[in-house]
Amino acid sequence: MYSHEFKKRVRYGETDQMGYLYYGNYPQYYEIGRVEMLRSLGLTYKAMEEEQGILMPVVSMNIRYVRPAHYDELLTIRTTLRQLPERFITFHMELFNERGKLVNGATVKLCFVDAKSGKTIPAPELLVNQLKPYFEEA
Repeated sequence: MYSHEFKKRVRYGETDQMGYLYYGNYPQYYEIGRVEMLRSLGLTYKAMEEEQGILMPVVSMNIRYVRPAHYDELLTIRTTLRQLPERFITFHMELFNERGKLVNGATVKLCFVDAKSGKTIPAPELLVNQLKPYFEEA
């Protein structure tokens, strides 16, 4: 299992009339979590797209809203991979408020696509190799 945390403050423009993080903005926080997790492994979406020719579109998302996040609150975005990616990669997302209480949970499933052909492909070796040490038995 590999897990990564990143902090992000709720901005005014991301809130609704009640001062809550607008429900439609949560997927942007998940994207931040995914991007920063890959960066923590020494990889970037940009390099995967431009250098490897690999795109990663979202194919499904399941969201559970537990409690509201508020304007100016510092959230912790925890992104976890529970299994090595093969044809798909599933990110388990959790957002926590400043008191450490769960605000939101989600699973976001992506596939890997060859940018030239538009066809799905297996997970890139570079990504799998970076993750393998976290999934090996001790």
